[in-house]
Amino acid sequence: MSRKVVIGMSGGVDSSVAAWMLKEQGYEVIGLFMKNWEDDDDSEYCSTRQDWIDAVSVADVIGVDIEAVNFAAEYKDRVFAEFLREYQAGRTPNPDVLCNAEIKFKAFLDHAMKLGADLIATGHYARVRQAAGGNFELLKAVDASKDQSYFLHRLNQAQLSKTLFPLGEIHKSEVRRIAEQLQLPNAKKKDSTGICFIGERPFREFLNRYLSYRPGPMKTPDGKTVGEHVGLSFYTLGQRKGIGLGGMKSNRNDDGSHDAWYVARKDVESNTLYVVQGHDHPWLLSGTLDAGQVSWVAGVAPELETLSAKTRYRQADVACRQRSADDGFALAFDAPQWAVTPGQSAVLYQGDVCLGGGIISNAEALSHA
Repeated sequence: MSRKVVIGMSGGVDSSVAAWMLKEQGYEVIGLFMKNWEDDDDSEYCSTRQDWIDAVSVADVIGVDIEAVNFAAEYKDRVFAEFLREYQAGRTPNPDVLCNAEIKFKAFLDHAMKLGADLIATGHYARVRQAAGGNFELLKAVDASKDQSYFLHRLNQAQLSKTLFPLGEIHKSEVRRIAEQLQLPNAKKKDSTGICFIGERPFREFLNRYLSYRPGPMKTPDGKTVGEHVGLSFYTLGQRKGIGLGGMKSNRNDDGSHDAWYVARKDVESNTLYVVQGHDHPWLLSGTLDAGQVSWVAGVAPELETLSAKTRYRQADVACRQRSADDGFALAFDAPQWAVTPGQSAVLYQGDVCLGGGIISNAEALSHA
């Protein structure tokens, strides 16, 4: 008897091809479409209805059953509430990390098991490998440009032991080729971008509906007030666009040009936003960071001191030294890192193996002057 796999089908091309691959491999495949947001499901920015139509159409073409399940209540309680708390506190959270840990590999996994599934699968670009000792390892995808292990670093042994990532061994170009060859209705559909519950809508407009905010001074490192911010929650470290200082001139370069302004620091207590000029200003560079709320794939902290890390998605791995602490870990980098942001994840690697990570609580700038 073939093993039953329940795969999350979003209506996108990745999960569609992943479902077809599993069926080709001999699994009994059931598609599950997750509805995680319904506050404004009929708006121009929310594509849930079209995504469901696409998922059903694909399931019909490849010959698998599909059903929809509503996780909106769980999502609002476990992911969105935390998202708002972090922004209100002046940090910049990564809801995709939380969604994977709380919804796609918890609520979804539980539901799939109730359906009699042996395994679950998603269209993520990552790999799972069982090591010689029996432990399951989370590995980067073969397609380095699409690797999503960063977002999956909070998965544990129980979750990985039940999970398949069919796309981990192939490149995105191959996924598109397969979709066109199968004549899937979504073969040319654009990849979704941004945060799932925000969609393509303006971010500040969305946060306005949920967060209280208070305007305050925008200052330079020497204490000079250069403008007013609209609320600390609406800015993130390293931000260049949308600051509102486009016409503010200083720091003239030799060629007569002016360096761009960047968000460098938030002081929640004084409600002050600090901005600097120049991409490589010392306030934007950090040599160390501290992280808490840790999660290790193996269940225990890595013993190796010298590893590599990412402090943001799509960043190349950077060499670092790791020191475990009671409530997290500290990293010291061989080279200064740009705009290390509290609330984001610091994820550790040993080669292609993702070891886990934690939430950045603070980063030490190279200069406090």
